[in-house]
Amino acid sequence: MKNVALITGASSGIGKELARIHASKGGDLIIVARSRGKLEELKQELESQYSTQVMVIEKDLAQAGAGREVYDEVKEAGEQVDFLINNAGFGGVGKFHEREWQKDLDMINLNIVALTELTRCFLPDMVKRNRGKILNVSSTASLLPGPLQAVYYATKAYVTSFSNAIAEELHDTNITVTALMPGATETSFGSVSGMDKTEMFKDTANPETVAKDGYQAMLDGKLDVISGVPFVPRMMLKMLPFTPKKMMLSQVRKMQEIK
Repeated sequence: MKNVALITGASSGIGKELARIHASKGGDLIIVARSRGKLEELKQELESQYSTQVMVIEKDLAQAGAGREVYDEVKEAGEQVDFLINNAGFGGVGKFHEREWQKDLDMINLNIVALTELTRCFLPDMVKRNRGKILNVSSTASLLPGPLQAVYYATKAYVTSFSNAIAEELHDTNITVTALMPGATETSFGSVSGMDKTEMFKDTANPETVAKDGYQAMLDGKLDVISGVPFVPRMMLKMLPFTPKKMMLSQVRKMQEIK
C-alpha cells in the first residue's frame, strides 16, 4: 500500500466522504469503525471505482486500549500511515447530572482518549520519517461551552487545543496537524445525539463539503479550518470574544433545547 490514510469513523458521514476523497486521489486506505458490514461495503466501492487498496479494521475505539490495538494491527500488516485522520466521535443531549454516565464516559474515551492514543502511537513513526499529516475532526463546539451538551463540547475543546499544541511542537518538522471544526452537519450524528430535534440543526451542512474543506486544509498544513457554518452562526462565533458569557451560555442552551 502507498500514500496511506488511516481514517477512524469511516463507515458514515464525514469519515466516509474523507475516504472517498483520498481514494479519488489515488491514495490507499485503512478504514476503522465498529461496523464491519459498512466498512466492507465502502472497501468494495472504493476498490472497484478507484485504483486503490483498502484495509478494514473493525474496532470499538471507545474501549480501553483500542487505539494501540489498531496501531499494532497496522504494524503487523507491515503498513505505514502517511495521513492519520481522527474522525470518530459522538455527542449526546441532556443535562449532565441526568445523563447516563456510561454514555458520557464512552464519549470521553472515544472523542479524547482514542484520538490521543492513536496520535501518540503513529506520530513517532512520522517524526522518524520527518513526514506525515494529521487531521483531527473537532467542532465549532470547541470554541465555547455547551449547556445541554457539556461533555461533548468539552471533549471538542480538548481536540482543538491538543491539535494546536502539538502542531507547534512539530513546527521544525515536515509534519502538520490540522483541526477541522465543522458546524452542524447532515450526518447520523444528529439523530444519534438527539440534536436533530434542536434549533441548532435546522440548517445543516453537506458532509461532502465539510470533508473537502478538511482534506484540503490538511494538505495545506493549516492549523484550523471552520466548515459548514451558515452566515448567522459564523457571525455569532466572531462575536464570542465580545459577548458576555452568561448571555452566550443562555443562547447556546436555547439553541440546544429539544423542541
